[in-house]
Amino acid sequence: MSADIINLRQMRKRKARDEKAKKADSNRVEFGRSKHEKLLSEKLSEQQKKRLDESKLQSNSNHTSAENRGD
Repeated sequence: MSADIINLRQMRKRKARDEKAKKADSNRVEFGRSKHEKLLSEKLSEQQKKRLDESKLQSNSNHTSAENRGD
């Protein structure tokens, strides 16, 4: 009856990898978003930024034209 010889260093590393994999799985469930959700969020963000930029350009151009007239 001989016992199986195991390398403790390798076992510790394997255990650590397994624990990291479990944590990664739980994080994916908790924080993960589908590809569709990410694309939708990105598109909405771009639209909001575009609207903001358009309004800034319009208000800035009106302001500078009033300064040029000497009012």
